[in-house]
Amino acid sequence: MVEIFWETAQAVCVWISDHIFFVNLILSVGIVFFQRRDPKTVWAWLLALNFIPVFGIIFYLLFCQDFKKSRMFRIKEVEDRLNLPARIQEGYIKSRNLALLGELAGDYESLVLYNLDTSGSVLTTNNQVRIFTDGEEKFADLRRELEAARRYIHIEYYIIKNDEVFGSIAPILERKAEEGVEVRILADGMGGRFMPAKQWDRLRRAGVQVGIFFPPVLGRLNLRVNYRNHRKIVVIDGRYGYVGGFNIGREYVSKDPKFGYWRDTHLKFCGEAVLGLQIRFALDWNYAAGENLFKNAEYFEPHIPTDREQMREDSGKYSCVHIPEVGVQIIASGPDTMYRQIRDNYLELFHKAKKHIYIQTPYFVPDDAVLSALQIAARSGVDVRLMIPCKPDHPFVYWATYSYVGDLLRAGARCYTYENGFLHAKGVCVDGNVCCYGTANMDIRSFELNFEVNAVIYNSQTTREMEDIFEKDLEQCREVTMDIYQSRSLTVRFKEQCSRLLSPLL
Repeated sequence: MVEIFWETAQAVCVWISDHIFFVNLILSVGIVFFQRRDPKTVWAWLLALNFIPVFGIIFYLLFCQDFKKSRMFRIKEVEDRLNLPARIQEGYIKSRNLALLGELAGDYESLVLYNLDTSGSVLTTNNQVRIFTDGEEKFADLRRELEAARRYIHIEYYIIKNDEVFGSIAPILERKAEEGVEVRILADGMGGRFMPAKQWDRLRRAGVQVGIFFPPVLGRLNLRVNYRNHRKIVVIDGRYGYVGGFNIGREYVSKDPKFGYWRDTHLKFCGEAVLGLQIRFALDWNYAAGENLFKNAEYFEPHIPTDREQMREDSGKYSCVHIPEVGVQIIASGPDTMYRQIRDNYLELFHKAKKHIYIQTPYFVPDDAVLSALQIAARSGVDVRLMIPCKPDHPFVYWATYSYVGDLLRAGARCYTYENGFLHAKGVCVDGNVCCYGTANMDIRSFELNFEVNAVIYNSQTTREMEDIFEKDLEQCREVTMDIYQSRSLTVRFKEQCSRLLSPLL
């Protein structure tokens, strides 16, 4: 079977090389006339097809799949609209005392209403938030809450690897399933491609329900690179919810020598915001597994913490005191939606900034609107600071990122590379008032091609805690000044230019 596959693949490659001009012409016509794309993306694809023979076609087949998108996710988009129970709360938000809304969100009231109108993202109030920046601490806390689960466990990760981290979680899931707890685990078909089928089968035999989002068609060979589910969500009994940058793998607990210490950001919620994460998990699960979770109302009962209920640290101490009226909105975006929700939130936050903007992201490949908003803010006296990794995990994306650093420096922003391992945190803090963290990188792929989820937190105490973490990270950073940037080698400049030309495709 494998020999037949490779013989067929070789025959196809030979045929393409013999008819390269006509293949490029047909694909070019398709891109220009039959796909509604941004002009920069169109030119990037034409460049790749016509100046990188054969490889440009392979790159197109792997990444350029918009012609299928409307069919693949039409059902999912309809389901999102029909089954979004958050819509029933719109009247509450719009009819409530606007003074309370103003107290919660301050100058961001318009952003709250935008999220509500475009995607039904409800502003929740009674929430506690705990911030994790270390993988060991995050997974230790997660394991403890999994052990305490009584009704259900819903897990969704982009990457799930068959290593010691998964090995520390799987036995808990099996045991809880045997105790009668409903356990569901959803992995992306690309991110979970290295998980052996026997491991999934073992979980199924124990009673765990397993779903694969957009699965591969040829075993581990997945040619569909676009439209991946990049979300990381855990919901336990409707009581606790997790969202952020950590996946399930040994590198995320700093055990991969290639990356060293893994610096990430993950959020744990207790309160009404957990319902937003549960709704997002249910929509993704329904699409991938064909099960309608909305039939069970028990999954969508919001949990409101009492004054006595606290979130504990590993030491048993309280990590934060219950603060009533912490505003949180769970926002999501993906290729199945009309709006680029997370990107639009970033834009609005940048436009409203008066004092400072702190950004952490492993990949900074903004579109024109986001780049322009940051440049305008920096030139208007806003303290704009960008923190990126000091090393690449995706070389093309990293060098494209570095090219955009120059644009920000010329506008007066300050840029830093994190030197203490690998920076994977994804989020923004503005003026000490509001922060937005989750799974979305600040790049075109997260804005348009991947399924992402973020939390917008309208609370000065939480935002200041995030900003304190950012400022502490600065101690582990090297500032990239204009002098340093201009002194980069010709090799680096060449990598930047080539990667930037392909940036709409990355």
